[in-house]
Amino acid sequence: MAAGLGPVALGSDGGGSVRVPAAHCGLVGFKAAMGRVPVWPGCRDERFAGVSGWESLEHIGPLTRTVADAALMMSVLAGPDPRDRHSIPCGDVDWTEVPADGGVAGLRVAYSADLGYLAVDPEVRRVVGEAVGVLEKYLGCRVEAVEPGWGNPAEAFAALIAAETDLTGMRRLIGEHGARMSPHLVTMMQRRWTAEEFTDANMVRKAVVNRMGCLMSTYDVLVTPTTAVPAFEVGIQGPTVIDGRKVPDTAWTGFTFPANLTGQPAVSVPAGWTRDGLPVGLHIVGRHLADAQVLGVAAAFERAAPWADRWPTDPT
Repeated sequence: MAAGLGPVALGSDGGGSVRVPAAHCGLVGFKAAMGRVPVWPGCRDERFAGVSGWESLEHIGPLTRTVADAALMMSVLAGPDPRDRHSIPCGDVDWTEVPADGGVAGLRVAYSADLGYLAVDPEVRRVVGEAVGVLEKYLGCRVEAVEPGWGNPAEAFAALIAAETDLTGMRRLIGEHGARMSPHLVTMMQRRWTAEEFTDANMVRKAVVNRMGCLMSTYDVLVTPTTAVPAFEVGIQGPTVIDGRKVPDTAWTGFTFPANLTGQPAVSVPAGWTRDGLPVGLHIVGRHLADAQVLGVAAAFERAAPWADRWPTDPT
């Protein structure tokens, strides 16, 4: 879509894999609330080791150029499926009405530039800060800077992935094809996890869910950057230094996966562009099952700061 080669696309999002590419390509990426879009056979097919995990984290969602297109896709995708025990009825949302020109004035917006613990590229901070200014100054939202109140759950997130994976099957695949697999995946699958690491991860998840619930009892949406850095060169897992801080090469994804831990709806929309012309994503997280409000805020921002007519420069 970013290059105009297709109108819409689907992605799977277990920790941000719909919203992250949207942010880096100047697109809309929507992860609906857990259960809105049934997930089968992905993450639920016990016959294949690589398609058997992430059940409590995985979502399927649209990647589009506009919020209206994302909502239109949801009108087709959403609804229960007997093969997905987490799927839910969706009669509470009229997806075709979500992008309508509704006001968001007075909406209570919690804004965190770094969740209190993430290193963030200065250009990302600038662009997202200006986007938040649009929400406040032009759309009439009541914006307050916050720190959500949980510590970095990255290690717990990794443990939950491992706990929901067919480790026996994946280790068998590594024995056969390990030289062709991602070194990060091989290391994660071969690690000798303990029961305590898995149960500790569940306790961290419960803490994030509870603290997020407290936050969202005061605010309508939580707004952050989608990624801690703009797009980087191909061939690396991620930068190991962000804004002068040494970080793990996965730290740049730290804004998105908390919404997978909680199952809340979240969307990335183009916030603006760096001085080098790279897109930056604005991440909007809503209350439990408040998908319509999340897309409504995204649509309002889109009207105030339109992006769909911006296309990448032809390098030829």
